[in-house]
Amino acid sequence: MIPVQAAADGHRSRTPIGGSVLYLLMNLPLGIASFVLLVTLLSVGVGTAVVWVGVPILALALLLARGFAKVERARIYSLVDELIPLPYLPLPKGAGQRSRWMTRLRDVSTWRDMVYLFLLFPLGVAEFCLVVSFWATSLALVGLPIYFRYLPEHAYYFPAFDVRWITVDSTLAALPWAALGVFFVAVSVALTRGLARTHVRFAASLLGPTAAQRARLAYYAERSETTNMVTA
Repeated sequence: MIPVQAAADGHRSRTPIGGSVLYLLMNLPLGIASFVLLVTLLSVGVGTAVVWVGVPILALALLLARGFAKVERARIYSLVDELIPLPYLPLPKGAGQRSRWMTRLRDVSTWRDMVYLFLLFPLGVAEFCLVVSFWATSLALVGLPIYFRYLPEHAYYFPAFDVRWITVDSTLAALPWAALGVFFVAVSVALTRGLARTHVRFAASLLGPTAAQRARLAYYAERSETTNMVTA
């Protein structure tokens, strides 16, 4: 993928259209998968925590949330060419598992990851519907002069086959609709880029480090030179 030149505010000045379409369409299945998995694990974990069986299940949910968030950052970088830095606080080297888990639990990025993954499902539904609707309408209109002759009775009827308000039964009659389709393609391109750019900025606000986290990460980076700490 050819890198897209960054704008002055750090965001890409022109979002790649192909990657944007694929990214927005993937949000729905990934949102469903992450939502169902996390809700199931959290429900089972909380329900069985009283007998300690739920503790490892909750720990697994936490690790999966971080894993899903890392995959999401990689997907954004590969498809939309936008880099979201890792915000996680470093884990103390040589410390016990209790100390390392407490660091994860105190890290606000862990919970921000979960919030993003829960919201990815409803956002994915809306984005999928918009992208599919606009692109399907655009391409159907653009291709109407070609495929109308292969339809029943060699004609296209709007709004339905048995409700014939508009009849397209010749190439000449289909050309104005194809021109309208070209306009809708331009609208679909602008909509797709806008949706992808908006979603990426939303993702960066939850999956990326805040100003306070950047300061803490810089502090830990300085300490790591003398205390040999490793990142999560």
